[in-house]
Amino acid sequence: MTIRQLHLLGSPLLRQSATPVAVVDDAVRRLVDDLFDTMRGAKGVGLAANQVGVARRVAVVDVGEEFPPPLVLINPRIVHASDVTETAEEGCLSIPDLYGEVERPLAVTLEALARDGRSYSVELSGFKARAAQHEIDHLDGILFLDHLSAVKRHLLVAKWKKSRKGKPGYVKDVTPEPAGEL
Repeated sequence: MTIRQLHLLGSPLLRQSATPVAVVDDAVRRLVDDLFDTMRGAKGVGLAANQVGVARRVAVVDVGEEFPPPLVLINPRIVHASDVTETAEEGCLSIPDLYGEVERPLAVTLEALARDGRSYSVELSGFKARAAQHEIDHLDGILFLDHLSAVKRHLLVAKWKKSRKGKPGYVKDVTPEPAGEL
């Protein structure tokens, strides 16, 4: 189990467009495993590689639903988005404790490569679609804050800066909570 550090708002990697993966090899599979370990350790539902300091088009999503199972998104792209949208609160592991109402398509169809390198297509709706769109945004250097009005974004960034006053750097260790006793 490898839990990586999270890059926080202000890290240039969060604004970088990730590089496509040419070949799904052992290094990419280790990155996928690390993303799942880090995401779960931080109690998140999705994580993109640039959030752990790797500018490659790799992300994972696990919202706890059985179907489809947890998603490995290597070189993901949205091939169809519904005209029906939904506005809901979003947060981000890279911007802890800040939330905003974001409008997104309610359903999407994605194409991506799986952990084994095979291509697949999947239709998602609801919370899983929202989480996948959020992570694909990360791979394009887009944060949920970018979907907010200028006023709301300014208020949240000011709140973020105030909460970070005196804290060095733009990375954070993820410390998973110990398992409960039986």
